[in-house]
Amino acid sequence: MLRLRSATVSMMNKKTGENISTFIRLRSEQALNIQINTKIQKQKEMSETDFTTTLTVDKSPKEAFQAITNVRGWWSEEIEGGTAKLNDVFDYHFRDVHRCKIKLTEVIPDQKVVWWVMDNYFNFTKDKSEWKDTTISFEIIRKDDKTQIRMTHHGLVPDYECYDICQDSWTNYMQHSLRDLIMTGKGKPNSAEKPQTENERKLSKS
Repeated sequence: MLRLRSATVSMMNKKTGENISTFIRLRSEQALNIQINTKIQKQKEMSETDFTTTLTVDKSPKEAFQAITNVRGWWSEEIEGGTAKLNDVFDYHFRDVHRCKIKLTEVIPDQKVVWWVMDNYFNFTKDKSEWKDTTISFEIIRKDDKTQIRMTHHGLVPDYECYDICQDSWTNYMQHSLRDLIMTGKGKPNSAEKPQTENERKLSKS
């Protein structure tokens, strides 16, 4: 009886420890997300030069949200990791030209998605980590029976060495690839063998 009681207490203590660890982890993630989203708000207030682009589609907010979170369908076929849920982390890479690790810090179905760039590497800039700690938001708005998507890369400003190339790439992937994915179900993501912009083709050869 004593052994059984001891084993039961031990199991309860273990379960309690696991629950406390899970609680601490979730609270830490929540605190980090609040910190990141506060930073995004400050960036919005401080900078009018962040890259932004808007597209309007004759589809529902739900269809737009599903396409945005299907990142392999419009940005890169070679993305590794989750891309749709809060706290998902994924890795993007295009050959040895660009690599980055991104975390989803805000996900409101059919309304908004926010990414935080945890780490970044460019092989064509002096500061290899230019995107690091920037954030990318996708805001979905129903307007006049259509759906508007406003993408803003908070922190991507003209002072960045990569700005012209990044501006060109984001415009292509939003205005063409993402639009096509929403409208037809098939986007134009890149891969090692399929650069999708002129700059990607040039950088692949350098």
